[in-house]
Amino acid sequence: MQKTEASCDILIFGGTGDLALKKLLPALYLLHCNELLAQGTKIVGCSRKGMSNEAYKDVVKTYCQDYLDKNVVTDKNWNKFSKKLHYLSINAEQLADYGCLQAELQNKTRLFYLATSPSLFGIICKNLQLTNLITAESRVILEKPLGNDLKSARAINQQIATAFKEHQTFRIDHYLGKETVQNLLALRFANAMFEPLWCAEHIEHIQISVLETTGVEERGGYYEKSGALRDMVQNHLLQLLCMIAIEQPLEFSAHKIHDEKVKVLRSLSAIKGLDVQDLTVRGQYGADSGSTMPPYYCEKGISPESNVETFVAVKAEINNERWRGVPFYLRTGKRMSHKNSEIIIQFKDTMSLFQSPYGFKGNRLRIQLQPEEKIDLEVLAKRPGQGMALTPVELNLNLGTAFNTRQWPAYERLLLDAIQGDTTLFMRRDEVEAAWEWIDPIIESWERHLMSPKIYESGSFGPDKSNLLIQKDGFNWQNES
Repeated sequence: MQKTEASCDILIFGGTGDLALKKLLPALYLLHCNELLAQGTKIVGCSRKGMSNEAYKDVVKTYCQDYLDKNVVTDKNWNKFSKKLHYLSINAEQLADYGCLQAELQNKTRLFYLATSPSLFGIICKNLQLTNLITAESRVILEKPLGNDLKSARAINQQIATAFKEHQTFRIDHYLGKETVQNLLALRFANAMFEPLWCAEHIEHIQISVLETTGVEERGGYYEKSGALRDMVQNHLLQLLCMIAIEQPLEFSAHKIHDEKVKVLRSLSAIKGLDVQDLTVRGQYGADSGSTMPPYYCEKGISPESNVETFVAVKAEINNERWRGVPFYLRTGKRMSHKNSEIIIQFKDTMSLFQSPYGFKGNRLRIQLQPEEKIDLEVLAKRPGQGMALTPVELNLNLGTAFNTRQWPAYERLLLDAIQGDTTLFMRRDEVEAAWEWIDPIIESWERHLMSPKIYESGSFGPDKSNLLIQKDGFNWQNES
């Protein structure tokens, strides 16, 4: 990574929220420690809370100590970083409050991070514009979710566009900042062994799973308006699908990569009407077997009659020449048996003069995003000894140990990209809207056909119906095979 040459003002709206304190400010602290922020860079946290500069610095230091390695937050590094850090108490909805920002801003390059409710995105951008705080070098970062359907996403995008040009607009999805996600492009397009096989002729099916062991915790109010399909599938899982399925761009540039991702999203076969009963699964977590964890409908901020899903499984298909006939199984859920985010590329079995071991159904490429970032390729090898007994073995690339460098947290990488004006790992406006175009008919069909979530036990693999979704095609979820 190259150091940012120009000094930058970084304003974080929602500067006392969980995202800012747990992710953004620790990431900025790491950038400072690794000398990747230019001298003169200023970081300003903004929120309604009345708080002094020193009190804010104390809060941020506590979170950095809690969320970073203990040996990172040294007195020397912190003292230098804290000089960059400031706090302003403002009401983002009140135009008059923006006057105090002018005195805080000292650089032409300005990064406005909107770690707030999407309902404030348009208001903040309008107020920044009315007070002449947006320079030609300014950028705005929008945290998900961007709307709750196509109509609202378009409205927000239009509001943003009145203040910021598209090249100044950074719609963030932190999954795109993960090293293994970026390695998907290198794996496919830099290795001759994979690109010829990356198609329906050789791939049987693909699984994308993002599983969490936690429940909604303190996010009940938000989750009641969102649900797993809007919260996870519309952005994270569809972005992963795009990274797997895109055609090779004509050049490695943000614009060309975005073009190819949009083509994938627009090639997704629509799921609507009664198709939702066969191609989607909704679930909602109940209590665990020992009743030590409450069901979703007993969580804080949740209605006892809630019909919101905390689990979704979808069978998707891409209707283009490369992928026609290859099912993509997407799955995400809360209160699952284990935390895991991974992509499984299952290759077709081959006719071989050797008898395959029981249960081996072709080579499998596994790209794991968490809890570790690694890539495994399962192949057959001869077992040591007499005869030609074969056994599956894994060739692996563990990104945590393969390179003698530290692992970059996703937000650290993405914040540096935004400071430097690189939109490659962010989402373009038409990407977001194309994703909603595919998601909206699913939601509408769920509502029209009264497709309620199936209750699943906390700590399980989700609703039984999710197993049937994939088993009826002759496959199993990777963790249950």
